[in-house]
Amino acid sequence: MNIKELDPDSSPQAAFGARLRKSRTERGWTQDHLGDQMGYSSTHISSVETGHKFPTLRFARRSDAALGTGDLFERQWHEMRHGALLEGFPQFIDHEGRAAEIRLYEVGVIPGLLQTPEYAAVLAGSAVKRGAITREQADERVALIAERQAALVRTPPPLVFAVLDESCIRRPIGEPEVMDEQLARLVEFADQPNTVLQVATFDMGARRPFDLPITVLTSPDRSLTAYSESAQRGHLERDLAFVLPMLTAYHQLQAEAPSQAASVAMVNQLRKGTP
Repeated sequence: MNIKELDPDSSPQAAFGARLRKSRTERGWTQDHLGDQMGYSSTHISSVETGHKFPTLRFARRSDAALGTGDLFERQWHEMRHGALLEGFPQFIDHEGRAAEIRLYEVGVIPGLLQTPEYAAVLAGSAVKRGAITREQADERVALIAERQAALVRTPPPLVFAVLDESCIRRPIGEPEVMDEQLARLVEFADQPNTVLQVATFDMGARRPFDLPITVLTSPDRSLTAYSESAQRGHLERDLAFVLPMLTAYHQLQAEAPSQAASVAMVNQLRKGTP
């Protein structure tokens, strides 16, 4: 692909590549020279410039350092990564990655922190088929889930409490093998020393305080943040007057839901094909 064939408006990835090429050529640099400055091959530089390869955060930061562009490419990378995310979600991810305690409730699908890559890929692929996001954005959603999960493997690890509506484990996503691996992942999650897994069964009825997904985060300084979302947008709440009632309701949900042992038994029954 030559420079005339690259359309910066075709995708955020192409826009990044076009800006990189423009910054390089303005300095009279070859791809080989820029690659030497950044620690990448000229082939890698070419793939990013033509939009064939999605840049990493490391690549964006090294671009800024080599080209003297401040944080221009890093900011463009963040915009690109968050382009397909709900409003408020990028800020939530930052808080989640630093939280000492995470309490989440999910409806309909396994939450991102507990998803297998295959399960996440099926969900992202479905969004592509509906025309909601592009294939590139789908790939980034899956990559972001992996990054979120990796950020939780730290010392000391956060306490993670997960209450899943029964629909999360009964709704089939992908082929049977994908769902079986996902259910196995839930059992592994429950076996960790810093986690608690519960399933809010359908027969809880009105005793279930939430109808939509909710997450309550406790920071290392014990401050609280809550995140909730609808189909259109997400909302990060920091006002204690609103967060505390959510935390209280979450504790009530945990008290009403079956124990972890009973919940894991239910998941294992599903894996065996038992209703």
